[in-house]
Amino acid sequence: MIGSNAAEAHPVAMQHVLYAKEVNNAPIIVVDPRFTRLAAKATDYVRIRPGTDTAFVMGLINQIVSRDWYDKEFVRTRVAGFPEMCKVASHYTPEVVEDITGVPASEVVRIAKLMATHRPGTVVWCMGGTQHSIGSSNTRAFCILQLVLGNMGKAGGGTNIFRGHDNVQGATDMCVLSHSLPGYYGIKDGSWKHWCQVWDVDYEWIKSRFHSKEYMNKKGFTLARWYEGVNQDDKINQYTPIKALIQWGCAGNSNSQMFKAAKAMNKLELVVIVDPFAPAMCEWGDKDNIYLLPCSSQYETSGSLTSTSRQFQWRFKVVDPVYESKDDYEIMAELVKRLGFADKFYKNIKKIPEDITREICKGTLTIGYNGALPERIKKHTLNWHTFDIDTLQAKGGPCDGEYYGLPWPCWTETHPGTPILYDISKPVAKGGLPFRARFGTKITYYDGRTENLLAAEGVANPGSQVKGGYPEFKDIVPGTNWKTDLSQKTIKEAIKRGMAPFGNARARCVVWTFPDQVPVHREPVHSPRPDLIAKYPTYEDKPDQYRVYTRFKSEQDPELVKKFPFVIITGRMVEHMGGGAETRSNKYLSELQPKVYAEINERTANNLGIRNGQMVWIESPEGGRIKVMAKVTDRVDEHTIFLPYHFAGQFEGKSMVDKYPEGLAPYAVGEPANIVTNYGYDIITQIQATKDGLCNVKPA
Repeated sequence: MIGSNAAEAHPVAMQHVLYAKEVNNAPIIVVDPRFTRLAAKATDYVRIRPGTDTAFVMGLINQIVSRDWYDKEFVRTRVAGFPEMCKVASHYTPEVVEDITGVPASEVVRIAKLMATHRPGTVVWCMGGTQHSIGSSNTRAFCILQLVLGNMGKAGGGTNIFRGHDNVQGATDMCVLSHSLPGYYGIKDGSWKHWCQVWDVDYEWIKSRFHSKEYMNKKGFTLARWYEGVNQDDKINQYTPIKALIQWGCAGNSNSQMFKAAKAMNKLELVVIVDPFAPAMCEWGDKDNIYLLPCSSQYETSGSLTSTSRQFQWRFKVVDPVYESKDDYEIMAELVKRLGFADKFYKNIKKIPEDITREICKGTLTIGYNGALPERIKKHTLNWHTFDIDTLQAKGGPCDGEYYGLPWPCWTETHPGTPILYDISKPVAKGGLPFRARFGTKITYYDGRTENLLAAEGVANPGSQVKGGYPEFKDIVPGTNWKTDLSQKTIKEAIKRGMAPFGNARARCVVWTFPDQVPVHREPVHSPRPDLIAKYPTYEDKPDQYRVYTRFKSEQDPELVKKFPFVIITGRMVEHMGGGAETRSNKYLSELQPKVYAEINERTANNLGIRNGQMVWIESPEGGRIKVMAKVTDRVDEHTIFLPYHFAGQFEGKSMVDKYPEGLAPYAVGEPANIVTNYGYDIITQIQATKDGLCNVKPA
């Protein structure tokens, strides 16, 4: 578990982790800069310098490969780019890893051996692994580790990302992002035309809604930096600044450099906040441009959701919405109607929410939503007691043989769901799956070496007509492929042949379209180790990343650490959730955890003249500052400051409670940690880097 504090962030899932430890004797290895509540339950705790995850994991891979602990047959038959990856990993010897990460060389070897001798093993990560300028390299390194160990496609193996809410996976699958259409279809012409078919909307009409064809196919602003489209502190690549914002069920105080988002609020002509509670954004505005639409809670609505484990569930309404609140469907329907395109987008939606789920399933062929119809999902939710708790498969009853929640891909209306991704031990029709053949059949490397990207001869699911690798299916229906054939004939033909619609390929260690084709360590943009910057520099600046100029190299100042000598990391506490609007509006949870604090190491606090419980100022290189209580503890080391990010109601030492609508101020108020999180974004996703910035601490 790396960059994860499940004991506080995912307490329900944590029960299963503890079961694995206490009943099955599974070692729990926790890698984290902070000794968390999860670390307290671990069998092995590794303290790591923030922002050095890739170096640590590549160091494990180095040892697993060099000591011949890797799964040779799995690599030979199902992995591509292994020699190229090994060349990169050879640099990360235990001694090099110790220098970069602070983890003793002997610990690198010991943890590598522990992983190699306990198979299958799983790797779990969360935002502690992703919210870095090289977060995408971190997650790729985690996956490569599992490939070399042969832990993919097996019960107890795989790579698992714990989600923070019941439908985060579902929201991800819907791609509520600026660079993709639902189901990960992207924003190229073919994807637009596919969804126009699903929606029964004219493609030319959709095209006419955009400023130009260029912008129809251009990535938009991200949630992490929407405010740059307003403030334009960094150069933007858009024909006009953003003038209006709808923030729906999303905490504004979760933005890094939050004071920039607050500044943007007062420049916007219109701000609409849709939330059951008054969130932090209510307190930012100084002009009359903010509207709060009260939406209902999960108990006051119904519909489908998709959980961390790709399982569908049906949420049944418990009570009707109270007071003037409306559920999300009604608010969306009203907006679409008043904006004038309900006749286009709502014409096939007669029964809500069933028809919405049906439309999603119709179009999202890429990940196999097509078999998860509302009737089937409801049947599973109502008959959950008929499913085996270990295998997740129903033993008799109306769902006999199906896996609970029809985990996607669920290819057809009779498919049982896929409980474990990439498991070639069972037929595709019964929940098995190979790796996806997404990138052709062959690759030529820079040195002229060619490699087959399809699985080796003899590697296929039982019953497959092709006893080895094969490309994705297309042209069963002329002019379509398995992702765009709405008749689903292509998918059904593949299943009939015992094959996966998306082919049977090898997993890649090399991504030739990324700046780092194999993951490498790069120092955080704001590095506490200026001596390592020359050896492990960040990226060149990226002029048009999601419409914003993103600084990497020009932002990496070796002198910065002299003024801001501490590394700041943020995280969750079990009593509060996300931006905290809901939990800090609860009397009982607020009583349990009423105050925001900064965790400061005992030696650091003594050197700064700070006592436990004393108020301190935390200051960022960007000019943000917050006043919080010091919690003197050895949970963090001498160089690290930890802040929980759930709070709002104060802003740089000033109370903002009077700005909330009457009677809606939260019980627990405090400074938002994200006022002082630093500039920095992932090179691929532009996710904010909140886990490796710099700060200074002073007594208040």
